Amino acid sequence: MRMITDDNELAFKAANADRQAFRVLLERHYDRIYRLALRYFGDVTEAEDIAQDVCLSLAKKLKSFRGDANFSTWLYRLVINRCRDHGRRKSRARTLINEYAEVSAMMQADGLHTRQQISWLYEVLDRLKADLRETAILVLAEDLTHAEAANVLGIKEATVSWRMHEIRKQLRELAAAGEGDRDER
Repeated sequence: MRMITDDNELAFKAANADRQAFRVLLERHYDRIYRLALRYFGDVTEAEDIAQDVCLSLAKKLKSFRGDANFSTWLYRLVINRCRDHGRRKSRARTLINEYAEVSAMMQADGLHTRQQISWLYEVLDRLKADLRETAILVLAEDLTHAEAANVLGIKEATVSWRMHEIRKQLRELAAAGEGDRDER
């Protein structure tokens, strides 16, 4: 029996459940996967996470390998796409944290949650149009990503982002108007 050395041939065999071929591919290319992720993010932990994700999904992804390009080229695309996805998830998480912090700051006066402040927030949410209120509840209260909220609402992710921008703007305006009323008393 001859030893298979061509990556494309190994990929086709691995796609057809040949464990030995899959193991050889991983041994050959794990360092490449890790190195590319490390260069993309510059962070060892993130590179390890990406490399592990790619390796875990590789068996399933190999079924889409057609051999139009060399296996290494196809693998680079797979790793780059995984890095992009990971970067987008990180960015959405940062945005969500910032949005939550902004609303949370409005709800907190000197670090204390008061019934009055929570009541005010719910009153304000009730004043929002239904589509904005639903979006705020899904993103801020249920911690859904913009993509998940868009899926639930049957709209585009960009629409959810625009709605969150509008919500923040309206909350700031109402908070400023409320502060002015209190100052006049």
